[in-house]
Amino acid sequence: MDVKIRRLREEDAAALSVIEAEAFSMPWHAEDFLRMVRETDALYLVAEENGKVLGSAGMRIILEEGDIDNVVVAKEARGRGIGKALLAELLREGTQAGCTAFTLEVRAGNAPAIALYEGAGFVSEGIRPGFYDLPKEDAIIYWKR
Repeated sequence: MDVKIRRLREEDAAALSVIEAEAFSMPWHAEDFLRMVRETDALYLVAEENGKVLGSAGMRIILEEGDIDNVVVAKEARGRGIGKALLAELLREGTQAGCTAFTLEVRAGNAPAIALYEGAGFVSEGIRPGFYDLPKEDAIIYWKR
């Protein structure tokens, strides 16, 4: 895998908004990614291969907790371990930044994401009923402490 993982840059926003639109019913827009570039409490990473953006993972750092709010990989790049590599690097950099715990929510029906998070050591600690829209679905709350 010749994929490089690096920090999010402004020029990545448009490509990531396209990847989001293909992956999610309520996608982030370019402006959302641009905001994450500028936020001091945000840590966002991008996977890139030969100059092409393939995905991203990011979180907000609040005190000593990393609140992961976005992990996405382009459809054509899935199954190559890119999501796993992004998440591992996000956790590594978050720990370096002082995080002692990480949390996230995932759609209850998103089996590939659940497998990714559980494989990285996250543990389910609750449900948020009806958390997601389009379609309405519960969220599983995961923590890695």
